[in-house]
Amino acid sequence: MLNKEEIKNIIPQREPFLMIDEVEEYIPGESCTAYKYVNEEEWYFKGHFPGNPIMPGVLIAESLAQAGAVAILSVEANKGRNALFGGIDKMKFKRMVKPGDKLKLEVKIIKQKGPIGIGEAIATVDDKVAAKGELTFAVV
Repeated sequence: MLNKEEIKNIIPQREPFLMIDEVEEYIPGESCTAYKYVNEEEWYFKGHFPGNPIMPGVLIAESLAQAGAVAILSVEANKGRNALFGGIDKMKFKRMVKPGDKLKLEVKIIKQKGPIGIGEAIATVDDKVAAKGELTFAVV
């Protein structure tokens, strides 16, 4: 289990844009399972939407990407580097994510050639799919 401070030793994101709170497990270069504890004080809920807070889909995708970055950037050769979005494919949003939800983020690296790779990503709340798709990344 990695806490926020340990996560910061692997990926460069910081508050308010660090979108994962803990890592349950990871295999460098292969996979990561992480969690985002969605709370009503999140900065984006002030405008998305007043009176009906819903986590934006793009931030769910970003949370998944950060979990994938833990897997990729924990590889010794990638330490101190960054993983950037190269693309988002087949991303589907299946349910709303609201304050109080524990968002489980699972990413498996399914392909990598040089600095470019693809991760299969799924976000769930209470074992129900909130979002899933493929994330393309570039290590720079």
